[in-house]
Amino acid sequence: MSTESISDRHEHVRSIGVTAFAAFLGIGAAIASSMLTGDLGPAEAAGDQRALLVVVGAILVQFPLIKLAGIYNDDEFGVKHYLFITFMTFSLWFITWGILLTSEFTG
Repeated sequence: MSTESISDRHEHVRSIGVTAFAAFLGIGAAIASSMLTGDLGPAEAAGDQRALLVVVGAILVQFPLIKLAGIYNDDEFGVKHYLFITFMTFSLWFITWGILLTSEFTG
């Protein structure tokens, strides 16, 4: 087995880990947003700023956790990675929270 194939496998496992972490935190932020705005109707909950703060917090907490876990070194973690994590977390939060709002889930 060559060194290149081991490196490719490591990159693949690392990208799956980062994607899964962002997805789980996005879904968790949606559930937290739904529980936080459970006393409001769907239209009022959709305009509540507290729910947006939950997803911003979920996005911001990932960056130090990923660096702490040693998934990326300081020189490997660039703008592309920040944008990817932000997009994945926000997208999963938006879709999941939209489903929860339309089903009127209150947690």
